[in-house]
Amino acid sequence: MSQESTVPGEVVETAEIPEPGAVTIVVPTFNESANVRQLLHQITEAVPARLPCEVVFVDDSTDDTPQVIEKAAQDCPFPVTVLHREDPVGGLGGAVVEGLKAATSDWIVVMDGDCQHPPSLVPDLVATGERANAGLVVASRYIKGGSRAGLAGSYRVAVSRGATWLTKALFPRRLHGISDPMSGFFAIRRSAVTAEVLQPLGYKILLELAVRSRPRTVTEVPFVFQDRFAGESKSTAQEGLRFLRHLAGLRAASPVARMVGFGLIGLTGFVPNLLGLWALTAAGMHYVPAEILANQLGVAWNFVLIEHLLFRERRRHRRWWDRAGRFALLANADLVLRIPLIALFVHQFHLGVLSATALALVTTFVLRFAATEALVYLPRRGPEKPVRESRTARRAV
Repeated sequence: MSQESTVPGEVVETAEIPEPGAVTIVVPTFNESANVRQLLHQITEAVPARLPCEVVFVDDSTDDTPQVIEKAAQDCPFPVTVLHREDPVGGLGGAVVEGLKAATSDWIVVMDGDCQHPPSLVPDLVATGERANAGLVVASRYIKGGSRAGLAGSYRVAVSRGATWLTKALFPRRLHGISDPMSGFFAIRRSAVTAEVLQPLGYKILLELAVRSRPRTVTEVPFVFQDRFAGESKSTAQEGLRFLRHLAGLRAASPVARMVGFGLIGLTGFVPNLLGLWALTAAGMHYVPAEILANQLGVAWNFVLIEHLLFRERRRHRRWWDRAGRFALLANADLVLRIPLIALFVHQFHLGVLSATALALVTTFVLRFAATEALVYLPRRGPEKPVRESRTARRAV
């Protein structure tokens, strides 16, 4: 405790605030040349000299953003580095992971490059983390003192709230204590980052961090989401779809969740199957070959959804035609295996036809899921091909 005298003869005890360690500010940018000069100026004004600071821009731009950063950095009292990625793997989230790997300080603060995240909050994020001995400090718009005022239009507000509700409903345990999992403004200890387990897709990197490698202690500070300084938002319908794919991939990370998702996707496959059967029989085809062909439509439908929603991270282990052929073989083998199973249950175990059929469906489903995971998406034995890395040019300015 420290002692501070406010009135002659009176001593008041105040809580001692730990001195924060150094901080690396990671800023992912995509065509933000109109904003980066203002952002560096705000950081210069906001971060006190007692807090050692470096700024790492991870840039995916197609404009002159790197050159503008280089020129603006000449007036900064702290080191500025630009990592320009020619191949922006993982989108904004992938850029943040590159920045996390490049950071050298005790604390890493991630913020956007459009000036909607106030740099004046950086010292408070780090000090709060030190005071609470936390591994992650989230700047939240949804606790007392926070505001989403900078979100332009009721549509973006509704989308943001809907996405927040959806993620918290899907990950109630992992996101416990995080009121704003959609925030792109947070501080994390470098020792709490396990970059190797991260598989970002799109711009919601905090959600990726919280679900895959959440630090044990998390706290929040309120912040007011600012208006964009210049330019237009990068949020598009395509980014929204990437977010949903990312959400599905995170939720399917556990075997039980993958099995449930596998079953739900299988149920949706009845729609193209039945539509194809109706179209082929209406065209005059005999129902037996029509059923065989229609079943392939359902198989193709299921394969596309499973590829993108359940096993996105494992697709690199085999070529797509190899995966498709194996998946189709397993899906059609299901039909061949089901009939002998039904006969076995009826004649050997004396089940009724309906009970035997239901049990055969469950049995073949579990077998098909296990076989799909083991024979289609698990890595092959032997040396694994190296994952293609993005070409990144590092430049200290």
